[in-house]
Amino acid sequence: MSHTSQPQVGRRNFLAGAAAVAASAAVPGVAGLAAANTAAAASRPNILLIVTDDQPKHTEWALQKTTAWLADQGVQFTNGHVTTPLCAPSRSSVFSGRYAHNHGVRNNQASYQLDQSTTIQRYLKQAGYRTGLFGKYLNSWTLSQNPPHFEDFALLQPGYVDAQWNVNGTVQTINGYTTDIVKNRTLNFIDKAATDSRPWFAYVTPYASHGPRTPEAKYAGTAVPDWHGRPSVPENNRDDKPAYIRNATGTLAEGKTIRAEQLRTLLSVDDAVQAFKDKLQALGQLDNTLVIYIGDNGFSWADHGWTKKSVPYRPAHEVPFYLSWPAGGLGTGTTDNRIVANIDIAPTILDAAGITPTHSVDGKSLLSGFNRDHLLVEWWEQGTNAGGPPTWASYVAKDKQYTEYYDLNTDTNGTVSGTGQVRFREYYDFAGDPYQLTNKLYQATPSDEQNLGIPALASQLAADRTS
Repeated sequence: MSHTSQPQVGRRNFLAGAAAVAASAAVPGVAGLAAANTAAAASRPNILLIVTDDQPKHTEWALQKTTAWLADQGVQFTNGHVTTPLCAPSRSSVFSGRYAHNHGVRNNQASYQLDQSTTIQRYLKQAGYRTGLFGKYLNSWTLSQNPPHFEDFALLQPGYVDAQWNVNGTVQTINGYTTDIVKNRTLNFIDKAATDSRPWFAYVTPYASHGPRTPEAKYAGTAVPDWHGRPSVPENNRDDKPAYIRNATGTLAEGKTIRAEQLRTLLSVDDAVQAFKDKLQALGQLDNTLVIYIGDNGFSWADHGWTKKSVPYRPAHEVPFYLSWPAGGLGTGTTDNRIVANIDIAPTILDAAGITPTHSVDGKSLLSGFNRDHLLVEWWEQGTNAGGPPTWASYVAKDKQYTEYYDLNTDTNGTVSGTGQVRFREYYDFAGDPYQLTNKLYQATPSDEQNLGIPALASQLAADRTS
């Protein structure tokens, strides 16, 4: 890919040449949008939001058609993150623009804690958008219960082949490969734009590249590029790491297997994204469709011996993140190196649609010129997770990361209990240690901590966790 550098995208530049979209931005809020006439509604952008499952960075090989569109003809965010590296909390942050400690979905069992009135689908539907969901929704959501604020949906019970679905209120088994089914249902939804003048919002969520990582038959034997690990994979001395990492047993061979399986499942996602582009082009809707692509969390390929997510190490919370909107001024390949996250998706979508949310959001519109200097990333232990990470929170900047682990856990409703005492701390200097091999707080003296700026970082982290 060839990109020009674009450190930040201001809203004024973003909307250059998009008179219809800019005019719609003057509509103040949900009530006003709902009353807008058909012509004004039709001028607002369509929105295609694609959220993959457990997809880390460095998977571009499997997404060559996707990146040719969304990166080479849009924006690639090089510092994309999720604020909680776990499926349901992350997706709830996508929907609401809020941190998990504010939306309440702190673990995968707490999906019903999300206030559905704070979601982008609610705002968009009430503003006159046609709304659709195709694929995975929220962990622990009852399949037979319809997802609120979606008028057309095929809700997947997670799986790859011959899975169960709730299709517009009817639970049924649909034979076939689920990514292909997600693709076809989405294409049918988009195709209705030929006869329905309303702008539309499609939330598209294939199960790839989540375990068991079953590839489509045609890709089952596909050879993937060799990979020999990174310095964090064979890390032999983990004495400076917390106990669950010291006891982790993941190997380079396991990391290679996970990576290869993920890449093969993502090849089908790449086919689907290309089909979406072709359909939009055929309908003449490619220019005024805002497309956002993100992974709901990353995944460790045996980094520090860990072969899962849920940890405060970069492979778990850094994700691929792309955006394209030619009518909004983003139709050529640029890179944006701001620290951005899943909490920024809802504010961006609402901003593009000219909707002012009535609930507080933690994220910022990517159409604005904001440029944060750090991000809060957080995760909660559910119950007593023997062998897993304790509850933690992390201050993540471009050049460093500071993490605290706490004596806290959650129940199935996401309710937090415990003393809150700090149990372990980590500090990594990314400039000299991008793979997080040396925890500079291990056996550090008070003087060392002062020199690292730990008191100020700890104070900021405490403020972020309650903001």
